[in-house]
Amino acid sequence: MTCSKTTAALAALLLAFCAAGTRAETTIKFATLAPEGSTWMKAMRQFTAEASEKTAGRVKFKFYSGGVSGDEKDVVRKIRLGQLQAGGFTGVGIGEIAPAVRLLDTPFLFKNSGEIDHIYKAFDADFRKYFDAGGYVLLGWAEVGIVNIFSNAPVTRTEDLKTVKMWLWEGDPIAEATFAALRLKPIPLSVTDVMTSLQTGMINGVYGSPLSIIALQWFARMKYVFSLPITNASGAVVVSKKTFEALSKEDQAILLQLGGKHFQALTLQSRKDNGESIAILKAKKLVFTDPAGPAAVAELEKAGEEARRALVGKMYPKELLDRVEASLKAFRAGRKKVK
Repeated sequence: MTCSKTTAALAALLLAFCAAGTRAETTIKFATLAPEGSTWMKAMRQFTAEASEKTAGRVKFKFYSGGVSGDEKDVVRKIRLGQLQAGGFTGVGIGEIAPAVRLLDTPFLFKNSGEIDHIYKAFDADFRKYFDAGGYVLLGWAEVGIVNIFSNAPVTRTEDLKTVKMWLWEGDPIAEATFAALRLKPIPLSVTDVMTSLQTGMINGVYGSPLSIIALQWFARMKYVFSLPITNASGAVVVSKKTFEALSKEDQAILLQLGGKHFQALTLQSRKDNGESIAILKAKKLVFTDPAGPAAVAELEKAGEEARRALVGKMYPKELLDRVEASLKAFRAGRKKVK
């Protein structure tokens, strides 16, 4: 090799080395409704701190917590515009980017956490494809948890709900289908209008996870809690596909690995927090009522099935619903054999 060629080769190697060593830092702007200091944000900061460390600072996050970037629909819009790159969403936000995934939020689908974990694991690849098709990458599930009905009159059966002036999260198709199947006419309101409406008596019934009802202070206006959860609310942390694919394969793998680790821990912590919240609500003298026997439970589960079927073709394909329900049936049968 001639001197000039050797010099050129060395220069090329040096440039490649320098480029690798000074790879551009990526700052991912992340928004969520979760407030600072919450269990959710603590987990998010642990995840991002480790992600920054493992990527040698190549990937960093900037947070917009507590709803400062707007509600979840606003956050989705800003991600599409490139103003944000990632978010932590409840089912409402998930419905904006991967509607089929909201099958997980449909009423009376699950009976316990074992069933929840089974379906999330068994259909992980399916759900990730829906996020991918919407232009997002799932970093991890962040379950909101069980959802109960809170009211100022005792509820033990479907008929009791007809006397409740029930709130409906405005624009949520899952809640709309659920209450339609229960033959109820709830009052649609944004989350920010609920407390005022409770104070004025416009509504006297709400729904949510025990933890969220305490955080929002709605429990102070409630007397009763229907002990049978009507659903299990999903949650997810996602990043735009465009941003994710701009990262190196190594950094992509790191984010996925850490997302699975930290958000699984968050889900377990959320379940623990909801359990502790139930104890707090009981200490606050809220009365927990049970369903009025197997017939009442069967009636509610029938309404849940009706609601799920009503959403076929609107949010998810029948094929997906059929496979999920069949998987749950087989899982339950397997557990009965073990017992």
